[in-house]
Amino acid sequence: MSSPNDYIPILLQAVVALGFVVTVLVVTHFLGPKLKGKKKDANWECGIEEVGNARFPVSIRYFMTAILFVLFDVEVIFFYPYAVNFRDLELDGLWAVMIFVGLFLTGFFYVLKKGALEWEK
Repeated sequence: MSSPNDYIPILLQAVVALGFVVTVLVVTHFLGPKLKGKKKDANWECGIEEVGNARFPVSIRYFMTAILFVLFDVEVIFFYPYAVNFRDLELDGLWAVMIFVGLFLTGFFYVLKKGALEWEK
């Protein structure tokens, strides 16, 4: 059984870490350079000057493609433990994987039906 006295070193370490962070932020604010100017405050990307407005609308299809890629990527990660232990999991493991694949395919067919993967519209 642990007592509250056992947590004192953790609390002390947290206070020291937080104190260090606050100290560094305050000291660098006062010691850092304070040069300002139009040329210095301009935005640069890889040494190329800005052209036009960066706030242009981006199609939601790009984001949907990225999210679907992550979803399919994560699906493969869930197959790995089954592939490693499929002998030990026997029929119960097979049924679990079949339910997982069924649910995943249901979601995939829903995405197809909604047209999330159609680019020409």
